[in-house]
Parts: sequence; structure tokens; C-alpha cells
Amino acid sequence: MWRPSVCTKDCPDACGLLVKVEQGKITKVKGDPDHPFTRGFICKKAKFFPDHVHNKDRILTPLKRKGPKGSGQFEPISWDEALDRVTDQIQKVCSDFGAQAILPYHFAGHMGIVQQHAGHAFFHKLGASRMLSTICGPASGEGFKTTLGAGPSTDIESAVDSDFIVIWGSNTLTTNVHAWPFFQKARGKGAPIVVIDPYRNRTAKEADIHLMLKPGTDAALALGVMNILIRESRVDLEFVKNQTLGYEDLVKRAAEYPLEKVSRICGVPAGQIKDFALAYGKAKAPFIRTGWGPGRQLRGAMAMRTIACLPPLVGAFTTKGGGITRSLGGGPSDITRLTRPDLCPTGTRVINMVELGNALTQLSDPPVKLFYNYMSNPAAVAPQSARILQGMAREDLFTVVHELFMTDTALMADIILPSASFLEMMDLYKSYGQNYLRIARPVIPPLGESRANLSIFQSLAARMGYEEEVFGLDEEELIKGFLQDGHPSLEGIDREALWQGKAVRLNIPSNPYAQGFNTPSGKVEFFSRAWQEKGLDPLPCGRVWRDPDGEDKFGLELITPPHHLFLNSAFNEIEGIRELAGKARLLIHPDDARDRRIVQEDPVRMFNDRGECRVHARLTRDTRPGLVVAEGLHWPRFMKGGKGINQLTSQRLTDQGETCAFHCSRVEVETLTASKATC
Repeated sequence: MWRPSVCTKDCPDACGLLVKVEQGKITKVKGDPDHPFTRGFICKKAKFFPDHVHNKDRILTPLKRKGPKGSGQFEPISWDEALDRVTDQIQKVCSDFGAQAILPYHFAGHMGIVQQHAGHAFFHKLGASRMLSTICGPASGEGFKTTLGAGPSTDIESAVDSDFIVIWGSNTLTTNVHAWPFFQKARGKGAPIVVIDPYRNRTAKEADIHLMLKPGTDAALALGVMNILIRESRVDLEFVKNQTLGYEDLVKRAAEYPLEKVSRICGVPAGQIKDFALAYGKAKAPFIRTGWGPGRQLRGAMAMRTIACLPPLVGAFTTKGGGITRSLGGGPSDITRLTRPDLCPTGTRVINMVELGNALTQLSDPPVKLFYNYMSNPAAVAPQSARILQGMAREDLFTVVHELFMTDTALMADIILPSASFLEMMDLYKSYGQNYLRIARPVIPPLGESRANLSIFQSLAARMGYEEEVFGLDEEELIKGFLQDGHPSLEGIDREALWQGKAVRLNIPSNPYAQGFNTPSGKVEFFSRAWQEKGLDPLPCGRVWRDPDGEDKFGLELITPPHHLFLNSAFNEIEGIRELAGKARLLIHPDDARDRRIVQEDPVRMFNDRGECRVHARLTRDTRPGLVVAEGLHWPRFMKGGKGINQLTSQRLTDQGETCAFHCSRVEVETLTASKATC
């Protein structure tokens, strides 16, 4: 029997799935042809979902640590014993240190609204430290909304009518594959596809033009393009006059970025930059798809703010098919019936999840004494992971982890609570890459003794004596409430079809900017008074910030974009995918390899002052001299030496949005023979 579902991974596509169930077991997963956006095909990873659910290594009973932390020695216990032990530790920590000594940590291991937010009310009621969820997109979001305003951006589906497609900082064929058919349709009508990215990834190889800029120079490139557009009279002056603020100031700022200067900053030939700028300005409906790469630099918000100035400068929003996409989707915005922020005591401290390593090793008054992790694998995905592992190894820290598999984080736990998979629970799914909403129900019951997040937190709330309504609501009741929140995107949607499990189009226009801009002025803000009032540069700026901990000490710049077969750290649990992915590799230019006496497939040590990891060198001109690329994430436990790539990334925050600057690290690389000689 084929049953409908939704892929819940942290991916903009939110694919419609059809799941084949035979005698209670999932035997096959394929794309749902009736889904209007994903249209019946899925990525290679999603085809392995049967191996994810019915995995011989899946954790199906609560576990208690019986050996040293990190040893992997656990013993099965009952749910009652596990929940009693967690409750006792919570109460002890609250009594001895106060509730703020408890730190919940969670992110996007599951993207359904209910299960993703299921723990919020519990921790708010408890008075635990609050976690600031900024590790991924807020820098990009802050920059983008400063120029164009908050809310959804141009619908990707409308790109079929574009005559010039720009993919800026997104490896679309790996991270947003269902956008590609829309771009291909535009290409079939004559639209070239341009990729702007620091290395030649899968998407760049399929593009018509690739601008291989240096990391962190996106804003400088965008300003150089603006300068050419202005000098060559390619600006839509009528749109600028009526719909923008600060154009004259922008003209002066762009003049500071002449072509030759920008070429030196970005490492892109001047001729390529000029040709790109003139083609973009000549296009009648240019479309930009931005990724999250530019936002993961120290000036990530400024990068995205500056890129977002290009479409209004040429009036791209006035023509069908033109515009810019950062994030899409709408749907329920008021989920406070589930999260209950009103239960949180005033003045409760807030800890940025990017700075988890510092929180676990340096925080005091009170120190973190109980760490509660779910829907994330911070020992692999969070920056400066050596410090995280140091903190998690503390004997005075009690760690609880919800998991399906023995991740690097679960290995450090005191109690592991077995999680249900997304195919074993009910939830409501919206997307950040398409404008559809969908409900998915379990296709099979939870295996073993696994439970959904909502069930686990309600059980803990009962043990704590909490009686608020939220701790008794089930998934269906919560979803019904969400759909009544009155958000404009929910107006007129087909609710009956939604409850039948079909993807339903939200009430969001393809061009949301046709009605104006959700900025303080109601216009595109080339000049931002809001940033000026914060003491920030109110205009786009192309200044480049490097890793301050390593610029003078380490000779190579490191970026860590997604691997084609992993999604963050997900899918490492599947042996078949690990075999396809092969060894963890570092892309290094032959010139840099020669200088370090590295040959093809050499095992190498990559290091800086924050940590080290061991990978195999792949010599390639797909990167540039001075830049190394580690596509990830491989679980550290499966890497040589047991250390992952995020040993090398820092906890430094971006200029706005307090996001992690993952793509801003200086490193050095040496052969393992040289490493031993050094030691």
C-alpha cells in the first residue's frame, strides 16, 4: 500500500513522498507526482528512507550510560526509569543551582511545526535558559529584510518566465534540486544560467557562466555590478524614484568600487564582471536565487543586504519572471498555544546556540548543569566542536538526548530517549523553498519503544506536575488551532484537501513585492535608517572581514558547503549512503598541494588553533589557490581520529543576526608524515 507523506529534513524543497508499506514495514519511498512543486521526483538520499527507519543500528529503547562518557557503553532501561531519572535530575539541578542551569538545545532535525516546537512550553514553564536559534539563516534574513523587507520573496516557480537566471551562493543541484526544472525551463526559452560561488560545485558545472569569487567578497562584487549598471545607464530610474530610498547615496558608494578594484577584491577577471553586469542590466526579467553561503561570513548580513539591492536597481520586480528569492513559505505564524512563551519567567537568560562550546565550558552564575538535546547533533554540526566535547565530558554535567541513532552527541549522553522517525508521527509542514502547506500522518506506528517529541515532553510535564492545557493537547488538536490563526496566507486555502493529506497552495502572490515593501519606509531601502540608528553603516559596503584568529598564522581559507549525500549530519546513519559518499575529502588546488608536498588521495591533517581533523586530499582546479573546501558533514566518529570538520570553525558571530560564520576560517594542511615529524 502506498501512503502519502512529506520529507521533513532541513531542506527548502519539503518533498511530497509516497511510501510503500508491506506487512507493517516501509519497503520503498518515491516522489509524489501530485505535489505541485516537487512533481514526483526525490533526491538520491530520500530513496534510502526505508534504511533510515528499519536500520539495524536504530535506538529502540531508552538507554542509560554505564561506562565513561563517550565510551558508547549503555544499558537498556524502561521508559518509567528513564523519565524518572531525568525528572529527578531536573529537580535536583533546579534546587541546587536554579532552573537557568538547564540548557535545552534543538534545531531542525525535524521540520514539522508540532514536533519541532514540542519542547518549548516545557522549558518555558521550567524557567530553563532560553536558546537563541541563530545557527543557520538569521544573518541572511536580517540583511535581506533591511533592503527589501520581511516576508516571502519571489516565488521560484515564477522563474520559468525569467530571461536571466542567477544562482548566488547556492549549490542548487544539491540543496534545492526541485528549483532546477524551473530554471531549466527558462533556459530552454533562452535564459542563461549564471552561478556565483567560490568553487566549482555541481551546479556551477552545469551553468552557462561561473563567477568563482573569493569567499566573503559577495558585497564587493554586487557593488561593482551596481557601479557598472549606474555608469552604463542600465538603471530603471522610474522605479528607483518611486519605490526606493537613498539612491543618490548608493550612487556615491558604488562609485567607490570601480571594476579593477572589485576584480582584485573578488579574484574574478574584470571582463567577466563587466559582461555579467551588462547582461543582468540588459535582461528584461532577471531572477536571482540566493543561497545561505554569503550569509555565513562575518559580514554575512551585509552581503545579503547588498545582493538584494540589485533587483530594484534594474526594476526586476515590475516584470513577470524577474525578482529575487531568499526564503519562501507562509502559513501559521502564531503557534504560541504550543510554545507558550508567556510561561517563561521575565529576565530568563538567553544563550546563543552558536556559542554552545563556551556555554558548556565557561558559563557561570549558574553554570550549565543539565544539557537537554533533541533534533540536533551539535557534537558534529556546531562550531568549535572540540570545546563542545570538552564541556559534554564534564562529570558534573547531566546530558539527555532524544535520538534514533548513536550520534557523536548521543555518545556523550547520560540518558538517551528513543525518538520516533518522521514517518511514525503526525505533523504540519510548511516550507522555506515553496509556497505549499501539507499535513502528514504516520505511515507506520513507532517502532520498538520510540516516541515522538510531543509525547516525551508531555510525559515529563506530567511528572513535574504541570497542568496547563498545552501539556494535554495532541497533534491533531494543535494543528487545528494553528490553522485558525488568521494569517493572510491561510485565507481561502482548501482546508478539506489539506486534511486529506494533499499539498495546498498558500495565499501568497508569486511576486509579493508588487504590493510594496515591508520596510519601515515602505520602499526599498538602499539607505537604512534602522542600521544607522544601530551605529551600523546605513549603505551597502564591500569591506571584507577575515578570520581574526588565523589570518596571519594559517595560509588557507576554508569553507564547508553541503555534501551531495548528506544533509547537515543527517544520513550518516545509513551505511549505504556512507559507502556512496566515501572518505571525507578536502578539495585543494594543485598549487597549494605542491607547496605542501601533498599528492592525490594523501591522508592529511587540517588544523588551526581551534582544533584539527584528518581527511584525504583531492587535488582539483574546482577550487582556487588559497581556498580549501570540505563538503560535509561526515560524522566525526566515522572519520580518522574521530574529529570532525567543525573542530576548525569558530563561535564568532556575524555582523547582524548573530549567526555562525561557518565559511570564515583560516587553516593549514599538512601530510600526516609531516605532522608526525612536527610532533
